[in-house]
Amino acid sequence: MELRIFTEPQQGATYDQLLAVARCTEDAGYGAFFRSDHYLKMGSVSGDPGPTDAWTTLAGLARDTSRIRLGTLMTAATFRLPGPLAITVAQVDQMSGGRVELGIGTGWYAEEHAAYGIPFPPLAERFDRLEEQLAVITGLWTTPGGEKFSYDGRYYPVTDSPALPKPVQAPRPPILIGGMGRKRTPQLTARYADEFNLPFASVADSAAQFERVRAACAEIGRDPAQLCWSNALVLCCGRDDAEVARRAEAIGRDPEELRANGMAGTPAEIVDKIGRYAEIGAQRIYLQVLDLADLDHIELVAAEVMPKI
Repeated sequence: MELRIFTEPQQGATYDQLLAVARCTEDAGYGAFFRSDHYLKMGSVSGDPGPTDAWTTLAGLARDTSRIRLGTLMTAATFRLPGPLAITVAQVDQMSGGRVELGIGTGWYAEEHAAYGIPFPPLAERFDRLEEQLAVITGLWTTPGGEKFSYDGRYYPVTDSPALPKPVQAPRPPILIGGMGRKRTPQLTARYADEFNLPFASVADSAAQFERVRAACAEIGRDPAQLCWSNALVLCCGRDDAEVARRAEAIGRDPEELRANGMAGTPAEIVDKIGRYAEIGAQRIYLQVLDLADLDHIELVAAEVMPKI
């Protein structure tokens, strides 16, 4: 089981704050630092000083860190055209020495699209666009050097692209797809993904969705063992109940609700819950850290949980 740190900077964070978390993540021995891709805060927080762009942030972290992997949960396909996104991710992969992973999804937060003038088509069209984006991005990355790439898409036709630049990782950076969609999500995962991720899902719901993805793999003759299976859950760890309660209060959540729905409790409780996800096949857990100033939180889990899993 690998532990990764996952942040939500749209709730209020500067680049320097994210850098401090990323360096703590690296120093503490986690496998990766991931961030959301959102342009508008959620809930009652102020969101100050405003959003930071996901791939601008990761470009900076590519130069300001040296070991941890870097990625998004999840880049919204509505935010960027696939050709420029393929260029951006390939460039950040080069800047990081081959440490980048692309989590990508349909986009879902209508209000942030309205707030920044981003078109937000209906869900079926967003899935159609995501499928074309995946075809274009992977096609550009895997086209052999010196050859050109074309794609006869409805939304994103590509004609005689030089398919440059290339990422460092071969044949391409890992792609993550996730979510509870019952049909198209498993199908796209089976066809394009290297990792399937479920955010904020129970053990039972995760097991059911993992099975749908495995069935979609079987339909196209892909070995499900080629996929990495992961979950993302909000973190609230404390050395005792009082510390758990303090950390829950800091993020505006109830400790018992977090114990039921997140990765919360003492280190022993968290080790036990990670074990339950491992039993259904999860291989990675993304720990959503909401209080970015509390670096001791990250260090506590590294010291008291990581060695036991």
